Amino acid sequence: MDIKPLGERVVVKPIEEESKTKGGIYVPDTAAKEKPQQGEVIAVGPDFQGVKKGDKVLFAKYGGTEIKLDEEEYVVLGVDDVLAVLVD
Repeated sequence: MDIKPLGERVVVKPIEEESKTKGGIYVPDTAAKEKPQQGEVIAVGPDFQGVKKGDKVLFAKYGGTEIKLDEEEYVVLGVDDVLAVLVD
């Protein structure tokens, strides 16, 4: 099923944090169960500017609305919930 956000909204697939840092330190389960704050943009509403499909973004921890489509979890975010675009 496809989804097309309206107005100034984007659909993001959250990216789970790795349980091991780049330096080789393992993150405890209690910290690893935090809500993800990063994700990949799946769809962009017609009035949302500054991101495009495929971008990785940083979003507000408790922002947006969580939805489930075809057994996959997504977050629909408004313009105020998207904090930054992540650049490699």
